[in-house]
Amino acid sequence: MNRLTDFFYHLRTKIAFFPTLISVTGLAFAFLMIYLEQLNISASLIKVAPSLVIDDTDTAKTILSTLIGGLISLTVFSFSMVMVLLNQASSNFSPRVLPGIISDEKHQIVLGLYIGTILYNIFILISIEPTENSYQTPGFSVLTGIILTVLCLAAFIYFIHHISQTIQVGNILLKIKRRTTIEIENIVEQQEEKTLSFSETTHWHAYEITKSGYFYGILNADLLKLCIKNETKILVQLFKGQFILDGTIAFLAEKPIDKKLIEEIMDTLLFSHEELVGENYMYGFRQISEIGVKAMSPGINDPGTALNTIDYLTTLFIDLMKKAEFEYLTDNHGTNWVQIKCVKFPEVLFNVMATYRQYCKHDITVMRKLLYMLKTLTAHVINSNQLKEIETEIEQLRKDAKLNIENKRDLSKLDSEFISWS
Repeated sequence: MNRLTDFFYHLRTKIAFFPTLISVTGLAFAFLMIYLEQLNISASLIKVAPSLVIDDTDTAKTILSTLIGGLISLTVFSFSMVMVLLNQASSNFSPRVLPGIISDEKHQIVLGLYIGTILYNIFILISIEPTENSYQTPGFSVLTGIILTVLCLAAFIYFIHHISQTIQVGNILLKIKRRTTIEIENIVEQQEEKTLSFSETTHWHAYEITKSGYFYGILNADLLKLCIKNETKILVQLFKGQFILDGTIAFLAEKPIDKKLIEEIMDTLLFSHEELVGENYMYGFRQISEIGVKAMSPGINDPGTALNTIDYLTTLFIDLMKKAEFEYLTDNHGTNWVQIKCVKFPEVLFNVMATYRQYCKHDITVMRKLLYMLKTLTAHVINSNQLKEIETEIEQLRKDAKLNIENKRDLSKLDSEFISWS
């Protein structure tokens, strides 16, 4: 990640990103058409296809006014649907899924098309000016406005279809799972191309952070360049997604460094006052587990969704077990200059299991599914430490089940093979 990528990512996640770009495009297109009208493009079109050109000024003004009013109503209705969608997603699933829905480019493009067409029609309407005792009618521009409005109607139909698909929990889970899988696979692919060796850091020099907020990433290229230039290796002590307080140890340096270099390194560490998904795969596990736990609440009471979330978590855990405990920034010669601490598999597994055990311990179906997930993970372990942690979670799961499920027949089915019926 570099500064340009980081800036574009922040900009891209805003709901007004594509609408702004398309609106500016619509405005520029309107001025282009006004210029072409001054070159009598409408007169040329009348000679070729007179039936397509509106040459009556009053009719053109009426049509444009009607299109503008209709598109404004359509825009208001569409924005209202997006707000309802966000409210429903926040209430039924998790507030963490909102950034993914807001940044959906399909929604933004449709809304941008509405606004861009409105601006186009407004400026074409304004361009109809009196010329002596008559009006110069921009017939071709009016025809273009009608075509753009028809496209908006088609986009609205697509918008209704897409928004009805977006709110379905299965599609939300699939989108989160795909994004998280890609993030983990990218890390695993990079680590396979690198050596995982690094210098001993016991006696390295520690430097405190002078910022506070959620740590969400590193400007990799800038940090690597600083380390190579100053011939010093560093160990970043911060975890992505962690809320950092002023005074926390930010990194360890191989040798003492001056104040200027400390500030330059600190500038490569990215902080925000709100949680950002970014490239943090941890949020995938968090979002899916939150959806599963919320589905088990009395207000929603949807154990089928909880079972589905466990399926997706199983595949993500299998991918996560392939990832090393550290990430590295490496130069072209294969030398690791920066070591970055990452949340380990046991910690992720514990956080997910502790959440599910707390809220699902009375439901034998969900408990069986969790046990089935853990047994599945034992067949994909990379080392003995992972197996030990999974066996510990299996033991704790059985303990909670015995304490909270009173029906002996239900308990007898806990270890039997799980056949999903959801």
